[in-house]
Parts: sequence; C-alpha cells; structure tokens
Amino acid sequence: MQLVILASGKGKRMGDLTKTVPKPMLKIKGKPILEHKLNALPKEIDEIVFVIGYKGEFIMNHFKRNFNGRKIIYVFQRNLNGTGAALHLAKNVLQDRFLVMMGDDLYHKRDIKKMIKHDLAVLGYEVEDITQFGIIRSDKRGFLSDIVEKPKRSESRLANTGLYMLNKNFFDHDLVSIGGGEFGLPQTLSSMAAKHKVKIEKASLWHPIGNQEDLKKAEEIIHKFI
Repeated sequence: MQLVILASGKGKRMGDLTKTVPKPMLKIKGKPILEHKLNALPKEIDEIVFVIGYKGEFIMNHFKRNFNGRKIIYVFQRNLNGTGAALHLAKNVLQDRFLVMMGDDLYHKRDIKKMIKHDLAVLGYEVEDITQFGIIRSDKRGFLSDIVEKPKRSESRLANTGLYMLNKNFFDHDLVSIGGGEFGLPQTLSSMAAKHKVKIEKASLWHPIGNQEDLKKAEEIIHKFI
C-alpha cells in the first residue's frame, strides 16, 4: 500500500530553525521527524510518495530511493498552493487506495492500522481548544459531514489530524479554494462526503508539530509513538 507524505511547506512558525532545513527534517532525539514517522509505519505500507518543495533536497538526500525496504517516490510542489493541490501532483503515481499524512505530525502505528482498513476515512483526536484546529463533524450515521476550520463553537471536539485514507475518487472532485490561491485537502474531502461515505476514526495518540514549543514537547513524548 502507498503512503503520501505532504512535506513541501516552509514551516515559518519554526523561526530560524527552518532557515537551513525543511521542518519535517528537524530532529527529535537525533533523528528527523520524518524518520520517526517512517519507523512507526505498519508493514502494509510498502511505498512512500513524498511531496516536497521548500529545501526538498534535504529529504531526498536522506531517504534516497529506498528506506528500510520501502520504495520512495518524489513529487515536487513548486507552487505552495495548498494540501489539496499538493495531493493532485501525485495523482499519476498513485494506485486506487492510498494513505495521506502531514509531514510534521506524529501518529501512532495502531491508529494508522485502523485507518488502512477503510476505503475512505479521516482520523480525529479529541481536543480541549476547538478554536485551534479543523473540527470534524459527523452526520446522523456517524460518517463525515464537514470539517470546519477553527470554529468558535462546536458540539464536536474532534480535531482533524491530517491523516486520511483515500482512493482515486478524490481526483474526480473539484478542489475547494480556501483563499490566498490555496486549495485544501480537508475541504475537498468534505465536499466528497455528500456522495461518498467517509469513516471517522478516533486517534489514541497524536502530536502536531507547528512551532518550537511543539518540537520540544515531542522530545519528551516521542517514546510513546515508538
């Protein structure tokens, strides 16, 4: 099974740390974030598609064309125009079912294994502060109805972790603009939900790495993901 890792962003909130390397290559306990992520993958994932952009050569030089027995493919996002657009760049190298994850978040192997059982799914994590995340809303049957970005009020407290199980039906739907010339993956998936059942799975563990404080916290908790 293929996994797409979106790793093209600049990581501006990391300040000086990303002046010389891309954020997914910042180190936790001496290893790049991406390496920790690959080491946590279940055996079913046998091919990685990296979508790279900002200082992507650091990722290529580290992982090359094969890493720990998994084939590596690189796709280049020259114009940083959103996660939906990034995934579309990988369309021609993808098979029918594939996993997608963000390049700078930590996920647990057991949650990834839950996701790959489905044709279409999104992974959520219960949070206290809904105003800091995209929040997953379900329909009466428990499937995805919408993902609302940083709502002020919501009955749901399930944050979108940026881990998706998708199939090529995704590419039959128009990308949804989120402004500023960007097109969002979660917003496009939400639009798909009107015609396709998208399973909502709950994560047991998740750690997004958005800033330097998150990176320091990752040093303390990385053992939980191994």
